[in-house]
Amino acid sequence: MSLEDTELKIGGTSFKGVWIAIVLGIGSTIGGGVWTASSLYSRLESVEARVIPDVAPIEEKISLIETQLKDNNVAQLQGKLAELGTNLVTIKDQQSGLLLIKQQVTDVEKSVTEMQTVVQKAEIVVKAVDNFEEEIKVLKREIQDLWDGMDELYNPLK
Repeated sequence: MSLEDTELKIGGTSFKGVWIAIVLGIGSTIGGGVWTASSLYSRLESVEARVIPDVAPIEEKISLIETQLKDNNVAQLQGKLAELGTNLVTIKDQQSGLLLIKQQVTDVEKSVTEMQTVVQKAEIVVKAVDNFEEEIKVLKREIQDLWDGMDELYNPLK
C-alpha cells in the first residue's frame, strides 16, 4: 500500500495520501507546541509559588558590617600590619641583646658565688688567725710571767 492509494474518510469527507501526511504533521506540531507551552507554564507557576525571603534584615546586617569596617579603619590595616612587622623585628633584635646580657649576668653570678665562697674561707682563716693570736698572747704572757718568776728567784732583791 502506497501513500497515494491511502484514503481516510472522516464525517463524510475523504482525505487522500499526501493530505493525510500534511494534516498529521501539522497536528503533531501543534500538539508538541501545546505540550511545550503547558510544561513552561507549569514551571513558571512553580517558580512563582516559591516564597522570596525578606532581604531587609540582610541589608541591615550588611550596612552594620560596612559601618564597623569604616569605624575600625580596615583600609589602613595594611600600614598597621607593616608597622607591627617592623616592631616585631626590633623586638627580636632586642631579645638577642637581652640574651647576651642574661648570659653575662649568669657569668657574673657565678663569679660572685665563687667570691662569696672565697670570702667565707677567708673569714674562717681570719677567725682561726684571731684565735691563734689570742693563744699566742696568752703564751707570751705565760712566758713573761715565767721569766718574771725566774728573775724573782735568782734576783730576790729587785
